[in-house]
Amino acid sequence: MERDVIFNSDLHFEHKQWRRELLFWEDELKSLQNRLDELVLRWTDKEVLAQLEHYQNQFIIQKNEINELQDSIDLHESVIAEHSKKGEDVLDIQLVKKHLEYRNQMDTQRNIYGNLKKEFFRFLSEYM
Repeated sequence: MERDVIFNSDLHFEHKQWRRELLFWEDELKSLQNRLDELVLRWTDKEVLAQLEHYQNQFIIQKNEINELQDSIDLHESVIAEHSKKGEDVLDIQLVKKHLEYRNQMDTQRNIYGNLKKEFFRFLSEYM
């Protein structure tokens, strides 16, 4: 039975990709927040304001998720760096399992964030 070998450099590359993606989302959330702020100034209807509050809450949740993912990735990256310093280029099973958990979290977050954007853009097209 042949086993795939996962090297530190492979995980490091994926971490860099995730960081760029998270930074993009963080920046994009600022733009979405600006649109939301414009709508708050335009509308007084309670139903619309309730929806705006919903999006405001969702943006806060997404910002927190981004921060938590960034912190987790940074911590995992530091563990990988320690292995590299010791000359251990191949990671143990536990570290790889943890990495796979982060990968799943990123996939889940990608879906949640993407759906939120679609929903918000539909809302914008109706009320902007």
